[in-house]
Formats: sequence, structure tokens, C-alpha cells
Amino acid sequence: MKITSRRFWLPAGIAAVIVATTTPSAPQTDFLSRYKGTPFHDSRYKAGPQSIPGKVLCAYYDLGGEGVAYHDSDAKNNGSGALNPANGTYLNEFRMNEGVDTSYTKFGQDPKIDDNPFDKVVPPANLLYVGWTAPGEWFNVTVQLAQPGEYTADLLYTSNRGGTISLDVNGAPATGPLAITSTFDAADPVAWRQWHHWNIAPAIAKLRLPAGKAVLTVHILTEGQMNLATFDFRKVN
Repeated sequence: MKITSRRFWLPAGIAAVIVATTTPSAPQTDFLSRYKGTPFHDSRYKAGPQSIPGKVLCAYYDLGGEGVAYHDSDAKNNGSGALNPANGTYLNEFRMNEGVDTSYTKFGQDPKIDDNPFDKVVPPANLLYVGWTAPGEWFNVTVQLAQPGEYTADLLYTSNRGGTISLDVNGAPATGPLAITSTFDAADPVAWRQWHHWNIAPAIAKLRLPAGKAVLTVHILTEGQMNLATFDFRKVN
């Protein structure tokens, strides 16, 4: 059965059922042969495609630049080299010349930042993430799968206003809009820390993935202002 690549805005649960019962179309297969992006690597991370099952780091989005590996609303990295001044360190200068905005979790500061008492979950220290997100932005991540099948993904994130994201697989929609629950907490006396209340969205996505190499596209659909750290993929038995 061949299904043409069209985007239907359906509730996430319905979209997951549709994906699980359809076969990739020719446009999906052709996507990999046309795609010009390459898996992220640098002096520290040399492993190529990220592995599924496992944790996929959003900050390790593909190389290839604007319009190929990502789309961002401006060319400035508002985290690396800006909020985090260029000082010769790996974390502060991580991908600082690219448009996707990246930062990392900071512990032991006064006031506390990412290890604050308003976290729903405490993230790892020095964890790189994508932030300053805005509707219409997207980024690609190349992954490698040992086995095809249905997978769920837990998302480690912050969101001071809620919103929606979606995922594509090899250029075709794989989910409908996925609702992000706001992590805003009026009890926090530090206003800017609303961007640093970490939480996990369990099984936020359920999708069918092929064996071998695939490209995941993360779309920011509504609201934005989310920090996206990791998608933890597990195979559905």
C-alpha cells in the first residue's frame, strides 16, 4: 500500500494509529537520497548518527546549515556566544556560528538555574539543549535503528507557556501535533527561571520507524519558548 505524503492535523493519538498501519511512500524513500545534511560530529562527538533505542540529543542536530539541516527565525545563536559568552570553552561556544539557539544546563549558581527547586525532574548538569524556539522553526537529526517497528519517545523539556511540536520521518509527517504541557510555576520568585523548570513528557510520541538510517525532523508548531533536550526512544513490545 502506498500513501502519499500529506500533512493531516489530527490529534496525536489518532495520528499514531495512522502511522502504525501505513507503509512509507516513494517520496519518503527518495528523501534520503536527496538529503544534503550529515550527522553531527565534532571534536568531542564522533559517533555519527544517534542510536535508537536510546536518547537522541536535540543539540546534536545535523550539519548542513539553514534550509538543509534546520530552519531558524534568525541567523544568531542566542545561547552559545551570546547568553553564554565566547570564552574558549566547549559548552559556551558550542555551535555558536549556527542559527539554531543552543545552551546547556547550569548547576551550582546563585540563584539556582537548572537545579532549582521548581524542577519536576532534575536534568543532568552540562546537558546541551535547543532553546529560544519559535513557531515555524525545525531541525533534523539523523538516527540509526537496529530494528524497525513502533517506538515511543519521552521528551525532556521546559516550556513556560505550553505549545505543540510534531515529528517527521524521512520527510513525511509521522505524528500530528504533540501537546507540550507548560512548566510555568507562579511560586517561583525568579521571573527568568520560568524557562528552566524541567519536566519529562512521557511517551509524547508514538511512531513507526524503519531499520537503518533515518532523518527525524522536529517542528515547532505553536507558542515556542521551549527548551528541548532529549527524546528517549524505546521500542514498543
